[in-house]
This record gives sequence, C-alpha cells and structure tokens, in this order.
Amino acid sequence: MGYIKFDKTQLINLEYSLEKEIIRSNRAGTYAFTSLIGANTRRYHGLLACPVEILHGTHLLLSSLDETIIQHGSSFNLALHKYPGGVYEPRGHKYIRDFDTEPNISLIYRVGGVVLKKEMVLITGKEQILIRYTLIEAHSPTTLQFRPFLAFRDINTLCKSNTDINSDCIKIKNGIKIKLYDAYPYLHMQFSKEADFHHSPNWFYNIEYIRDQRRGYDYQEDLFVPGYFELPIKKGETIVFSASTAETNPAALKKQVDTELKERIQRGNLENCLKNSAQQFIVTLHGKKRIKAGLPWYETLARDTFIALPGLTLPGKDYDSFHEICEHMISDMKGGLFTDSLYGQKSCSSADAPFWFIWALQKYGEITCQYADLWKKYGRTIQLIFSEYEKGIPELNIAIHENGLIWQGNKQSCFTWMNAVVDGNPVTPRYGYAVEINALWYNALKFSLDLARIAEDHTFINKWGHLPEIISTSFANTFIHEKHGYLVDCVNDEGKCHHLRPNQIFAASLFYSPVDDENIRKKIVDRVERELLTCKGLRSLTPNDDAYKGTYFGDPKTRDSAMHQGS
Repeated sequence: MGYIKFDKTQLINLEYSLEKEIIRSNRAGTYAFTSLIGANTRRYHGLLACPVEILHGTHLLLSSLDETIIQHGSSFNLALHKYPGGVYEPRGHKYIRDFDTEPNISLIYRVGGVVLKKEMVLITGKEQILIRYTLIEAHSPTTLQFRPFLAFRDINTLCKSNTDINSDCIKIKNGIKIKLYDAYPYLHMQFSKEADFHHSPNWFYNIEYIRDQRRGYDYQEDLFVPGYFELPIKKGETIVFSASTAETNPAALKKQVDTELKERIQRGNLENCLKNSAQQFIVTLHGKKRIKAGLPWYETLARDTFIALPGLTLPGKDYDSFHEICEHMISDMKGGLFTDSLYGQKSCSSADAPFWFIWALQKYGEITCQYADLWKKYGRTIQLIFSEYEKGIPELNIAIHENGLIWQGNKQSCFTWMNAVVDGNPVTPRYGYAVEINALWYNALKFSLDLARIAEDHTFINKWGHLPEIISTSFANTFIHEKHGYLVDCVNDEGKCHHLRPNQIFAASLFYSPVDDENIRKKIVDRVERELLTCKGLRSLTPNDDAYKGTYFGDPKTRDSAMHQGS
C-alpha cells in the first residue's frame, strides 16, 4: 500500500481529483504529467513529453490514451476530457474505485463485473512510458480498445487542427509508428501482444484545460487521433502498452516493467520520499548532468542549480554528480557569470549565482572535509569570478565599489531572485546594493580565503585578504536599520528600501556573516520570524506593508504583480 491514498468519493469528485497531479521524470528530460484520474487540466499535461534537439525545448508527443472496455457489444470508455460549456466526456472517472502510488502509480476501475487495474511506469533514461493493464475480474469475453490522442507540439504551446500533419501510420511489431511533422521523431506505440489497429484519422476539437483557463492563458486545444487499437484480454491476463521514440521488443515489455520497478526506491517513509524526489531533478542530457530548476517547464537556472546542488547530492554521497554538475556549469560560463538555459537559449541573469556556487563548495567541504581538493579543482574558477567582478560586468552592470560592496543592475533590470517583470518594469526594483547579494559575497570571499590559505596561495591572499573587514564595516553602515536594528532590503540612487523582506535572513544564517553584532543578528531572525514566517516558509513581504499581496491568482499580469509581494 502506498503512502498516499484516496477513497472512491474523492476520486470521482472532479472538484477534488482534478486539483491533484501526478508527475514523473525519467532523469533525462522526459516526463509524464497528468491529474490524479488521468484527465489533463493544463497544456503541460501528457503521457510522454520529451526533448527534441532540433526544435529545442521539451515537446509533447502523446497527450493521452483513452481506454474502452467492450463486453457483449457494449462499450465503457474510461477516459475524461473537458469540452466547451462545462461538458465532461466520456466521464470514465465514475468507474474508478481505487488509487495507489506503490510500487508505482495505479488506478483500479470497476465496470459491472469487470475489474481492470492500470499502472503507469516511465522508464528511467529512456523516452518511453509503459502502461500495464491487468484484468483482475471478468465473467464474459472482454476486449480493450485504445485511442491515442497526439499533440506533437512544444509544451508551452497548444495544438490546432491543420492540414500539414502526416497521418500515415507505419505498421511495426504489435503496433504502429507515426510522426505528425518531419522535425519530430517517430512515436512508436506497441503492445506486449498482437493488437489490431484500425486507421481512422480524426481531430478532436476544443479540449479544454481548466488550469490554463484559470491562469488566464489560451486553454482550448485540438488533438489528433490516428485511429484505435483493439485486442482481447482474459481474466488474470496482463497487457503492456508502450509509447516510445524508439521501437522496442514487445516480448520484453512485461519484464521491462518489472525491472524498472525493482530498481526504484520504494517511498514507504519520508527519507525514501525525499531520495526519490531528489532523483527527479538531476537529469542527463547529451552526456552532461544538470539540475532541472522545476518540473515540468523549467530548464537549467544557475542560481537554482547551486542552491539545490548540495541537498540533491551530498546526503546520498553522490559526489560524482556534484562535481559533474559543477563542471558542466563552469564549461558554460560567460566571463565571471554562470548561464541559464531556457528554450535552447543561454543567458546570464543572476548577479548572485557565482556566490551560490561558492556556497555549494562550502557545503561540500563541510561534508567531506576535502578543502585542499576544492581549491585545486575550483580555485581557478573562483579567481576568474572575483577578477571579472572587480573589472566590472557591463552586461549586468556589476561592480565592486570602493566600499567593498557589490552594486548590480539598474532601474529597468532585475538580477536578483525577485525578478518578476510587468509591462517591462520590475515588480520589485532591487538594483544597487542588494542585501543578500552582499551577504553572499562576504561569505564567498571569506571561504575562498580559507581555501587559499590551506593551499598556501599567497598571491590570492595578498590580493583579497584585506577586503572582508572593509565589506563588514560598509555592510553595517549601509544595511542596518538605524531605528529597529534589522536590515534594509536594498540601497540605491533612490535611497534605502525599508520593505521588510526575507532576503536579510542570509546575513544572519551564512557561515560567515557580515554582521558582527550577535544582537543585530538576533533582531534579524526575530523580526523575520514574527512577520514573515508561515507554516510553508517565509513570505516575500510583510503583511504590514501597503504593497503586500497575499494571493497569487488570476491572469499572468495579475500573478506576476503579486509575485514576491507577499504571496
């Protein structure tokens, strides 16, 4: 029995079940993502979404697979789609009787005397999803019918009916292969036993995604169905469906499911749940490991990578992945900056990412005590970062001022983590001296000097050794609130920003704090706890601020305007 359970009344209640989602990554950029009952509620949902190198980004090939149970000439469709006018068809969710998560996601359907179990397995490292069907109970001859809904589109877009598609289906062992457009790979759909395919191409129009509608996006899509498969199934029999970008051996599908499940971490306790979740974010693409900033739509973001890196790798002693990811990020650097990768494009947008990189090395050192090796391996990169910041980086308007503090950005830019923009203007303007960037800078410099001393790199020590004291003094003079003792959020040409935000907590929590006074550090923590702490983390702005927006809801502009303003 899995660690998450839902009863029948929850499963058939659409207001409840459509709000719950299931996502699985193959650790190579491919994912399966849908609602609890298999009905897609947003454009990102689908059974097989994978990277397509020539097109860049992630693309949805197989949106859904409608199953129908046929007995005595009567058909019972198990699927569910939403259409205009609040119409849900064919309402197959009413047949669901049970849901489980272990050893993998499974649903049990009951139609009269028929009990059918459905299990979904995304194969690690392959662009392949397997769905295993077991007929637990049946008193009459039973046939299963499968109707694939195809998208062949970028996950950020929607599909509309068109005459450019190639509807030809090529017969392969126990199935077919098809690709709607030339730039895409073939989608191979096969079964573990012989299946009859009936070629009857058709478009299904105006399928609606309620989450996209709620978020103010386009929400109606047309999906292409090339035909349907039919095959008989006996009581106690198991059939496996495979959708993949490569042809597979149908005879091996059942064993493939068993092998995949044996290798998975069983999520019977919190520790195993965390291990399992951590594995979903480390992906290998084109032979290089990287960290996905979020599933499903985010790719690699430098800041997020280094914040997540210690937690995803060090507790499990996956030191090889730690170094491999660091080396990949270093290989993509531009000057002293790390790059983000989005939609096939690389850009630099994080003034603090280099300091998070050094913080990640610091965490590695705390766990392994291999400090000398760190300087040998990464000392040159650290020196490059400091040298480039010292020279100044025009791209982000970065400079180290005479007071030792780092200045970044301008009125129209946002290079901190609070980077929402509406109508070309930052929602939370934080250019100039940002409190967390300078706290991270101080910590990074102090730790780097520690490494240099261990390595006896006197050139580095002589160049940078005097600066921490200057930074600490300037930090106190610049950021400490004269009246209340906690820290202001940023300082720029317009003066000091007194909005109470969580960014100051870094100055009190980093191993090397630029705030010498312990009483001030305590005031920082107390104020943040009193006004920003919730049961789910820290608010991005105190509710006592006139700019506070406590809900993140509505169309993109409304949501972006609320982002980092308390919600």
